[in-house]
This record gives sequence, C-alpha cells and structure tokens, in this order.
Amino acid sequence: MQTQTIKSLLLSLSIPLLFANGLSYADQSFVDTKTGQPLKIDSKLFNTEQSKKFLSTGVNPYTGNAEAIASGKKHYQTYSCAQCHGAQAQGQTAAGLTGPRFNHAKSATDKGMFEIIYAGTNGGMSGKGQGIMDPGNHSNGLSPDETLRVIAWIRSQGGK
Repeated sequence: MQTQTIKSLLLSLSIPLLFANGLSYADQSFVDTKTGQPLKIDSKLFNTEQSKKFLSTGVNPYTGNAEAIASGKKHYQTYSCAQCHGAQAQGQTAAGLTGPRFNHAKSATDKGMFEIIYAGTNGGMSGKGQGIMDPGNHSNGLSPDETLRVIAWIRSQGGK
C-alpha cells in the first residue's frame, strides 16, 4: 500500500517536470539506423504544428497533403535523393522507397522512414538531417518538418 502511494506521488511530480522541459511523456524516441543507439534530435527543431504532432504520435500529418507533397518533391530533388533512389523513388543505384517490400523494414512506418532519412544507413546513405548532414554547420540539412514533407512525397508515389 505504501509503495503504491510513493509510486503515485513520484508519477504526479514527474509529469509536470516533463512538460516544463518541453517534453511530453508521449514523445517518440528515435533510433539511429546505423548504430541502433538513440538518435538525439534537438526538440527545438520540431517547431511546426505538424512536426510536433509527429513527435507525439509517430504518424506523418502531411500524408495526402498536396502542398506538402509538392514541397517534399523539391526537397527530394534538392538533396539529390533521386540520384540513387530514382526520380519517382522507384529505385536506381539504390533500392526503391515505395514498398511493398522495403530495403529497410522500418521504412514501412513514418517513424522508421524518418529515422533513415534523418540519420542515414550503413548501406551508404548519409544522414540528411540538420546537425547530422553537416556537423560543422547545424543549420545545413533537412529540418524534421522538411523530412516529413519528403516522406509525404515518397508515400504519394505508390506502394505503402
């Protein structure tokens, strides 16, 4: 009985601390595809309503959004994704991105595809995320919001 009271007290004290630090107990934890270690992304980079929603749910709110898809296509082209994955994400020198059979099983989920794009893979793809793509210039690379737009475009190309 006393142990349960202490646990309840600790829980009630910790939740406000999480929110005070800009975190939510529902926030996603990301995994670096190359190392299997936690992928640390500054929570301040999740600075749009959509990226915050993704952070709490792991689901891309841009899926099916025409404006986001058009923007995602531009980012896909700007960051030379088409060089390896093809103009329509169908695959070229690297595997296609549209499924139903993915080179990386985690690509089947928005969270998994986000981790791959943001941090890269051991198969030769460098990370495209801010702070990862160019460690010398943390503003270089895709923001979480831009990454979600790229994923929305990839998903719009067919497959799942």
